[in-house]
Amino acid sequence: MSNSQNNNDFTRSASMLLDEVIGLPATAQANNTVDVAFVRPAAKQLYAQDGDDFFAPATSSSAGFDLRACLDDDEAVIAPGQRLKIGTGIAVQPQPSGIAGFVYSRSGLGARDGLTVAQGVGVIDPDYTGEILVVLLNTSGQERRIAKGERIAQLIFQPFMRPNWREVTELTPTERGSGGFGHTGR
Repeated sequence: MSNSQNNNDFTRSASMLLDEVIGLPATAQANNTVDVAFVRPAAKQLYAQDGDDFFAPATSSSAGFDLRACLDDDEAVIAPGQRLKIGTGIAVQPQPSGIAGFVYSRSGLGARDGLTVAQGVGVIDPDYTGEILVVLLNTSGQERRIAKGERIAQLIFQPFMRPNWREVTELTPTERGSGGFGHTGR
């Protein structure tokens, strides 16, 4: 089987998963829209650094869109071990329903500078229409400066599932059972 055929099969399988399990029809997947509002005067200029398409991915296969620091001053300082809430200057509203935004750390900031999204992943609910704020944590032993317009996190849109909860007296037995935290070995 060719790579092209494998890719087509995977795309069809992923489309069926989104449609059948999560309830996001294939037509919605192909026509996703994100409305964006620049909620601070300087925000549009900061994002214009990326060219005419404010939220173009870095490469054609990039999953995330960069979020920039929209600061009142030229820079902000995060001391070692401290957190800082930073505005991005934008608010988003994904269409259709069933899609949420997830804010992740940028790998370079984490590896090079010890800056990560403090709560691991930030969730932007689809009905939240306020400015996206990013809480950065400085895990390094040195003070870190964030410049106005610096790319501080990445935003990824993903479908989410709203399950039907069902109370049971016991879960179906599995091979693993209730073992966790290293139970399956290294």
